[in-house]
Amino acid sequence: MKLPTLPSGLRFLQLNSTSQVAYCGIAVHAGTRNETPDQQGLAHFCEHLAFKGTNRRSARKIINDIEGVGGELNAFTNKEDTVFYCVVQQQYLQRAIDVLCDIVFNSQYPQHEVEKEREVVCDEIESYEDTPSELIYDEFENLLFPGHPLGHNILGNSQQVRSYTSDDARRFTQQWYRPENCVLFVSGSEKGVRGSEKGVKGTIDLQGEVTSPSLPLDSSLPLDSSLPAVTIRERGTHQAHVMMGTRAFSAADERRWALYLLNNILGGPSMNSRLNLSLRERHGLVYSVDSTMTCYSDTGLWAVYFGCDPHDTDRCRRLVRNELDRLMQHPLTATFLRNAKRQLQGQLAIACENREQFTIDFARTFLHTGHGRSLNDIMAHIERLTADDLLSVAQQLFSPEHITTLIYQ
Repeated sequence: MKLPTLPSGLRFLQLNSTSQVAYCGIAVHAGTRNETPDQQGLAHFCEHLAFKGTNRRSARKIINDIEGVGGELNAFTNKEDTVFYCVVQQQYLQRAIDVLCDIVFNSQYPQHEVEKEREVVCDEIESYEDTPSELIYDEFENLLFPGHPLGHNILGNSQQVRSYTSDDARRFTQQWYRPENCVLFVSGSEKGVRGSEKGVKGTIDLQGEVTSPSLPLDSSLPLDSSLPAVTIRERGTHQAHVMMGTRAFSAADERRWALYLLNNILGGPSMNSRLNLSLRERHGLVYSVDSTMTCYSDTGLWAVYFGCDPHDTDRCRRLVRNELDRLMQHPLTATFLRNAKRQLQGQLAIACENREQFTIDFARTFLHTGHGRSLNDIMAHIERLTADDLLSVAQQLFSPEHITTLIYQ
């Protein structure tokens, strides 16, 4: 791994690879959390608009420069970052880097494109609102982080999106899409990236001023006692959709490793997760049930999601509660803990074979922490966990008074 910093302040993260395919991108330290109340959805909207033309390329040329050589160009927006990325053959890597730098740092956000794209984004919002199994995740975060940008929907709302102009997009990106606020990442061969540093120097225009993001949350307690225990939304859905969870640990908190393993034991992707065995295999009450954890820079969240027949909601909640109580009351046996570690480590090793996702995740970690994290490092953290570590975290997070529940019915 190499990490020079270019004269503009742009950090250049290089991961060596012998593959004929190169992955590259620019991770911007700006997302939903950086929006003011009158900017909700603007970070995601700017991500869309970045592809609509620069002072060197039209929207069509941006697409053709990459897709014309068989490559792929895409982007996504999160709560704390926005990532633009590209996949090409090695011989087209410098072209891909040039296109990425151009759209991130030189996009023009023409008003006629703004007017077209806002309808595309509004259609995306309406489609999302028609999918309760996805919408519930956003509303649940809003319950956990009330009045804070971390609780806001990434897509925003149609009324605000339809009000945004070219000037709004330029103001937001001039503030946040700055070289010193970004990481350019490349996974390719030494030969493929040679000269790339020099190639990006002339594409970056320094303007505006980076300001501090939203004030950090106080995550010293897992859950504020003022939050509602149960919230029910009448949505007229065929299924009941349920989330149960709490605030959890930040990306800098060492306790997150124990929660990482607990989360996999409870509701990870494998069919032998405790919640899947209980709710689906033994009782036949759900098609799918899973648990998730998210670590932000200064806080985090953990939650269980399931969908079931409305008549089975209370029974499913009791079964989830039973599994949480087991983890709070009984330390894992040495054999179970060893097997749980081995399973998670195996899943991670296989996941790292997806080079595109691994490269993006590595770059995002570096963007937020100033260092990457190798697979061996992650494996070592998991290996060091003890039964007492997991018991302590379960007792901190899973007690009934810390759990917030959201139900769509």
